[in-house]
Amino acid sequence: MLREILPERREARWLLAGVLVSSLGRGLTLPFLFIYLTEVRGFSDAAAGLAVGWFGAVLLICSPIGGTLMDRFGTRRVMLPGYLAQAAGSTVLALVHHPAAILAALAVMAAGGAPTWPGGATLLASLTREPERQRTFGLQFALLNLGIGIGGLIAGAVVDSSRPVTFQIVYLADAVTFLIPFAILLAMRGVGHAPPPRTDTGPRGGYLTVLRNRPFRRLLLFALFLSTCGYAQIEVGFAAYAVRVAEVPPRVVAWALAANTVTIVAAQLLVVKRLEGRSRTGALALVGAVFATSWLILGAGGLAGGRSVVAALCVIGCATVFACGETLLQPVMPAVTNLLATDDLRARYNSSITMLMGIASVLGPVTAGPLIGAGLGTLWVVAMVIGCLLASVLALSLRGLLTITQDGRSGAVLLDPAVEHRGADQHQ
Repeated sequence: MLREILPERREARWLLAGVLVSSLGRGLTLPFLFIYLTEVRGFSDAAAGLAVGWFGAVLLICSPIGGTLMDRFGTRRVMLPGYLAQAAGSTVLALVHHPAAILAALAVMAAGGAPTWPGGATLLASLTREPERQRTFGLQFALLNLGIGIGGLIAGAVVDSSRPVTFQIVYLADAVTFLIPFAILLAMRGVGHAPPPRTDTGPRGGYLTVLRNRPFRRLLLFALFLSTCGYAQIEVGFAAYAVRVAEVPPRVVAWALAANTVTIVAAQLLVVKRLEGRSRTGALALVGAVFATSWLILGAGGLAGGRSVVAALCVIGCATVFACGETLLQPVMPAVTNLLATDDLRARYNSSITMLMGIASVLGPVTAGPLIGAGLGTLWVVAMVIGCLLASVLALSLRGLLTITQDGRSGAVLLDPAVEHRGADQHQ
């Protein structure tokens, strides 16, 4: 199955290897940023939420700039310094104590991540054919989570709130892992160059051109709701609720994220196979429902509370169910994005998704931290459930804006060409 899913080009396979290595560092730090800021560096819950929100704000500002630079000067030239910036930011974060220095380190990391995250998707899309993209993005996500899971297990065995040096070690290790994809991309001189000069005299496309794409606008709205009530909650909302409300020790959070990873790695390739020929918008709608279910399970753990076994099982169950939604989302979302994108604006399309993640990274922590810190954990759970279900509704509304071919349904080959043409006209 792995041989069937691997992309044909060797360069794409090397990029996937870089994803695996760099994700090890992400796994070392991802579940523990909130705990590191509150229990080691002395931040309040609200201040830690704002600090993570600051990271999202910088990401939001830098993402459109990164997309523009990559479309004009080439993805490779912009991603290479981005990796170095992330390595530098993680190093500083490990060593400094003053809140202003910590915020500066988070800003440097966000600025470096702004081009590297969408740049990776842009490179993979340029190195694969459309029929294999969905499979490739699914494999990328499986490798990403394999690395995160291994890193999370290592960090869970190492970090100790009473020994700050253990957190410093994992952040320094995170910095080293950014240098591996940097070296891989540095050696790949034949990829990620700027598109050839235009021969027409029409106006140069930009983000306004991207936003005129009606199906993509709907996809962005879906991504905003799903990210705000999904991924943006992992670092703050999930960890804070588990520790503060369900009263489980940080080690259970690490186990939960390990279970999340095991589920993704075990199921992702099977899900990719099952997604072939099925509605992409239907899969996106199902993601919202699955995410909502995961938050309900976490809420049940909060009701159990008291460091009980039931609370721990609910925290782990939440992460496991959340993983099922991720296996549906991650092959489909970038595939649809790059299907709607044009070659000369591909980096801007992918950066727009990252920009939405930045907005979500601001909205998520600044609501989760204060709400949970004020003892309103139940209200937070209800809000997350409603947001995920609204994302499902938006995904279903996207179906009417895509042709059957774009929606990935196997019936596309049987569609009358005139009907397909009318569906394409809906983009205008």
